[in-house]
Amino acid sequence: MRILFDQGTSVPLRRYLTSHVVHTVFERGWSTLFNGELLDVAEQEGYQLLITTDQHLRYQQHLANRQLAIIVLLSSSWARIQLRIETIQAAVERIVAGRYQEIAL
Repeated sequence: MRILFDQGTSVPLRRYLTSHVVHTVFERGWSTLFNGELLDVAEQEGYQLLITTDQHLRYQQHLANRQLAIIVLLSSSWARIQLRIETIQAAVERIVAGRYQEIAL
C-alpha cells in the first residue's frame, strides 16, 4: 500500500510499516498544500492511505466520496505512538478505501 504521512505524523513510525511504501508530505514537496488540496493530490498520485494527526480534518472536509483511507492519530507524541505500534499496524492492515479511523493514543 502507498501511505502518505501528513505534517504532524512522527516519521519514525515508518520503520514499523515496512511492507508498505511510505512517503511524507515534506518529502513530496507538498508542505504548502492543505486539507482538500492535499487529499486531491494524494489520490491523484495513487496514495491509498493518509496518516495524519489533524483531528479537525473530518469536520473541515467532505470525506464521503474519497478513495483515500484516512487514519488520524490522536497525538503526535512519538512516546505515545510507540506504545500503540501494534494497534496502528493492525489498523493499517485492516483499513479499506474511503474509510476514516481515529486511534486514541
